[in-house]
Amino acid sequence: MSRNNSRFAADLAGAIDGAPEQPKRPTRLGMGVLAGRENRLAELATGSVVNRVVELVDPAKCRMWEGHNRDYAALSEERCRDLIESLKAQGKQEVPALVRRVHDDPDYQFEVISGARRHWSISWLRNNNYPEFRLLVEIRDLTDEEAFRLSDIENRAREDISDYERARDYLRALGSYYGGRQQDMAERLHVTPSWLSRYLDLARLPDVIIGAFVSPHDLRIKHVTQLKPLFKPAERMARVVAEADRLGAARAAGDAVPSAASDVVRQLTKAADAPKKSGSPKKSGSDALLGATSGRPVLRIDRRTRKALTLTLLPQDGASRAEAEAELGRLLDQHWPA
Repeated sequence: MSRNNSRFAADLAGAIDGAPEQPKRPTRLGMGVLAGRENRLAELATGSVVNRVVELVDPAKCRMWEGHNRDYAALSEERCRDLIESLKAQGKQEVPALVRRVHDDPDYQFEVISGARRHWSISWLRNNNYPEFRLLVEIRDLTDEEAFRLSDIENRAREDISDYERARDYLRALGSYYGGRQQDMAERLHVTPSWLSRYLDLARLPDVIIGAFVSPHDLRIKHVTQLKPLFKPAERMARVVAEADRLGAARAAGDAVPSAASDVVRQLTKAADAPKKSGSPKKSGSDALLGATSGRPVLRIDRRTRKALTLTLLPQDGASRAEAEAELGRLLDQHWPA
């Protein structure tokens, strides 16, 4: 090789060794990860996706928020049976409970805003041979009013929360968050004032009226709409209260009294009107005779004229045959005394 050729080869090798390193082209996998991360950050920045903090925690480290709308003490294995069986079948909890952090109690880390049945069921499973279960929670930073509205939105359509539980929660929130202003509360909840008013009426029922029922959880909105007209004037209210007190005392003593909520309402409605004076002329119309034991309708009497009565048997209303025979006998004795 000539001297010129040797120098050319050396210069070429030096130029190659001294050239800056070319950047490596990203692999397809690296490009996908970077693109996905950029898309996620863009979504979070625009608000189209909200980043949530979800954890699995020991339910013993969670307390119930004092504003929770469910009666936690009333929960039982029977009331939570469907959820317990679902958790066992799936082996995990699918929907997280909503919680917020606790800063004022060293015994707890979180308080449950929504998810009392999930908390109760997971606790039950851990105490009954399923220690691997933990409570799935979504951690939020919420004010009390925000927590109330969030809990209400999640639970409003649930059938496993009674009308009475929801009503008491609304009455508490009315004073705690809305200064007693029902219109403001209805606007915040996106409901009509009349819809909200019916729940507040239920929550305001006197304790003696509620005591006439087997459980306050048996009360429904339809029942309060039937009871409210009985409270005026004061004389009717007094008779209704007296009958409710009698029913509650009789039930506590173990006596046979109506148990279905509709039957209790019917009994209170009957008691609202003053008894007719003996010897007063009967007006045309309809009256129902009730069984002495069950308090359920047995016969309906239609007084179309002063000289004739029309009787209608009511066998589907729950009274026994013996009660029907007894009431019919008393009616016959009244018109054909021995």
